[in-house]
Amino acid sequence: MKIYLYDTDTDCIGSGTLSSSYLKSQLETAAGQDVDVHISSVGGSAFDAIAIYDLLKKYPGNVTTYIDALAASAASIVAMGGKKIVMSKYALLMIHKPMVGSGGNADELLKDVQMLNVVQARLAQIYMDKTGLDGVTVNSLINAVTWLSADQALDLGFIDEVEDYATDIINSTIIKNYVNAAPAVYQRCINKILNKNSNMNIGNKELIEKTTSVLDKIMNFFKKVVNKQTITDKGTLHHAGELEEGAEVYQDEDMTAPAPADSYTTSAGKKISVKNGLVDTLEHVDDEEDPELADEAPSKPFKTAKPGDIQNKVLAIKAKLHAQNQLLTEARAALEEAGNRLKKTREEVHNEIKSDFTPEGSKRSNKAKTETSPFFAPQTTLAQNAVKRAVAP
Repeated sequence: MKIYLYDTDTDCIGSGTLSSSYLKSQLETAAGQDVDVHISSVGGSAFDAIAIYDLLKKYPGNVTTYIDALAASAASIVAMGGKKIVMSKYALLMIHKPMVGSGGNADELLKDVQMLNVVQARLAQIYMDKTGLDGVTVNSLINAVTWLSADQALDLGFIDEVEDYATDIINSTIIKNYVNAAPAVYQRCINKILNKNSNMNIGNKELIEKTTSVLDKIMNFFKKVVNKQTITDKGTLHHAGELEEGAEVYQDEDMTAPAPADSYTTSAGKKISVKNGLVDTLEHVDDEEDPELADEAPSKPFKTAKPGDIQNKVLAIKAKLHAQNQLLTEARAALEEAGNRLKKTREEVHNEIKSDFTPEGSKRSNKAKTETSPFFAPQTTLAQNAVKRAVAP
C-alpha cells in the first residue's frame, strides 16, 4: 500500500492529509500489509511529526519511506520512521533547530526557550538513533541548518539507499549483501566506497574473481616469506610461526598441503603429534645424553634404558639422517653447478669477467661489478650448522 504525504496549498505536516490522525487511519486501512510512504514536504509541526514517526515505528508491517523531492524540517523526522529509507538522487533533506512563534514577557519567552531545547533534544535523538552519529555531531548539523543531497545523506547514515533510476548494480549488490548485518558505522563506510568507486558500479563478476585471485596470491606470498622448517624422521614440516601446539603445519614449501596426521620426531628428540594439519601435542622428551654423542657408548648399562627412551633415540637418529641427506643434496647441486662452470669455454669465462677498476671521472655504471659466489654455501640453517660442526677443530 502506498501513502503520499505531499504538501498542498493549504496542508503541511500536522494538517489535513499530512496529519498524524490521517496517517493513523491510513495505517489501520493497510491492516499490517507492507507500506510505502512517499514524502515531499517543507515540514510543519514537530509534535505531529514525532507522532507520525511513532506510528510508523510501531506499525506491524514493513514500512519503507521515500523522500521524493524534499523532506525538510519536521518532514525529515517523518522520513526517519521507515525501516528502510530511500531518497531520490535529486531530492534534498534539511534539518534545523525547532522554532515557535510567540510573544509575551521575559518569563514566558524563557519558558519557550526551555521548551525548544527539550524538543531539539528529542529530535536529535531520533537522528542519532538512525545514523549512529554522536550527539555533538548531530546537534552541530541541526544548529547550522544543514541541507543534504542524497549522496551526503547516505554517507552520514540518514538514509539507506539512493534511488538513481539506473540499471541494477551487480557488484554493489553483491557486496551490500555481505554488509547488511554489519553495524551502521561500517555500512556507511561501505556505502561511501561504493558511491565513489566507479569500478564497483560495473556489471562484471570477473572483477570480483580477479580481486579474490590477487588476494590469494598475496596471502601465499606472505606465507612463503615467514616459512619455517622443522626436520623430522618423516620429512620436513613447514610452518609460519614457532612450532607450538595449535600451529598450522604443511608438507610443502608453498604451505598449501597440510601435513598428514601422524607422530613426528625432530633431530632434537621432540615428539610432535599432528592432527587435521595442526600441531596437537608437542612433547619435550627428557634425555640425559647429548644428541650429538648418540653414537658413542652409553655411560649406563643398556639394561637400565627404558624401551620408550630407545625408541625416541632411534627416531632422533632418523631425523638427523634426514637432515644430513638434505645437506648432501645441497652439496651435490653445488658440485653439479661447479662442474658446469668448469665446462665453459675460455671465451665464455672471459665474458663473465668484469673489471672492478673505474677510471676517475668515468660514468661507467657500478652495476658492472660482480662478486663471485662461493663454491658451496649451504642455504638452510640446519645445513649451515652441520657444516660448522664438521669443520670445527
